[in-house]
Amino acid sequence: MTAHFDDLETRQPPEREHDHASRLSQVIANALQAPGWVKQLAGVDPQAITSRAALAKLPILRKSDLPALQKDSPPFGGLNVVTPGKARRLMMSPGPIFEPEGQTEDSAGAARALFAAGVRPGDIVHNSFAYHLTPGGWMLDDGARALGCAVIPGGVGNTEQQVDAIAHFGASAYTGTPDFLKVLLDTAEKLGKDVSRLKRGLVSGAALPASLRDELGGRGVTVRQCYAIAEAGVIAYETEVLAGMVVNEHLLVEIVRPGTGDPVPEGEVGEVVVTTFNPDYPMVRLATGDLSAVLPGPSRCGRTNMRIRGWMGRADQTTKIKGMFVRPEQVAEIARRHPELGRLRLTVTRAQEQDIMTLSAECASPPDGLADAISATLASVTKLRGEVVVVAPGSLPNDGKVIADERPVS
Repeated sequence: MTAHFDDLETRQPPEREHDHASRLSQVIANALQAPGWVKQLAGVDPQAITSRAALAKLPILRKSDLPALQKDSPPFGGLNVVTPGKARRLMMSPGPIFEPEGQTEDSAGAARALFAAGVRPGDIVHNSFAYHLTPGGWMLDDGARALGCAVIPGGVGNTEQQVDAIAHFGASAYTGTPDFLKVLLDTAEKLGKDVSRLKRGLVSGAALPASLRDELGGRGVTVRQCYAIAEAGVIAYETEVLAGMVVNEHLLVEIVRPGTGDPVPEGEVGEVVVTTFNPDYPMVRLATGDLSAVLPGPSRCGRTNMRIRGWMGRADQTTKIKGMFVRPEQVAEIARRHPELGRLRLTVTRAQEQDIMTLSAECASPPDGLADAISATLASVTKLRGEVVVVAPGSLPNDGKVIADERPVS
């Protein structure tokens, strides 16, 4: 049994970087066939984008902006190269965000994640991700079939029927949320159904605490996680060594400082930004709104691509303070005006029925008057007054938060 899906997973990192860099110009040129990307990338010369550094200078596109873009320019905000009538499927995610699926086989890159979870050609995969309008079910369905598996399209709900199908067909693998897998196993036990051939699972869409992973494993199902979004497919996936998630081969991942498009150093928590090589629905620096961080070195499983810590929360920390919205971009602007600062963290509390705003700023050698200068910038940028505290480098948590709302919820 081979240990890896293909040779792409184990190539030397410089070879991968060279391959990705050589494709970036083509990715940009292809995107510029779509009017939405012409506007988003105005003035960009595709031939000049030949490295990560060049890519990092391009504007980011926020996933949270897609609904408005699609409303102004239906159906896909002008970001699609494939025409709607030539797409394989036309789908809809919560938001709502409308998604085209092109003609590329396994365009979501799910087969690679399934393989890493132990699924092999000839397995019978029970897929409990939703098929109704949303992309999730189809992404995993296409990946399983590309891997050479049969798929039971379970979808959501109808728990007893799904258990009947798993038992009758002898499903050997599961895709869906981890908590629904537990529901299925509990139901099978209650009904006396034999689902013992179910041995592997690729889960996503919900938290997988260690206690649940251990329980599922104790009941005979070894599960691995993947991190995916509709616009980019499977971004990263766990392997047998359970040491973070390996980035997929069909896209390029950056981790940037929330509120900016600036890449952060390795290990620093920031926002996940993806650039895909999808010819039908390209994404160039799509800011997902999710937080993660790069882990050092390659995985012990032999896969050599970047590793990330997985999903670590949301980067969109916009908060209303004294009736006004304060956004991560504004905190980033304060940092831009004071380059001597390190991490910044705006903490919001409440006392005596008033919102209290405190900006903590790391600085190695603060000059006299620095706190007052930052206070003036804080007021200028946010139109609100707040306290400034200058702290030593390394004092603030490395969790990607630039705005921490600590007000009581009631």
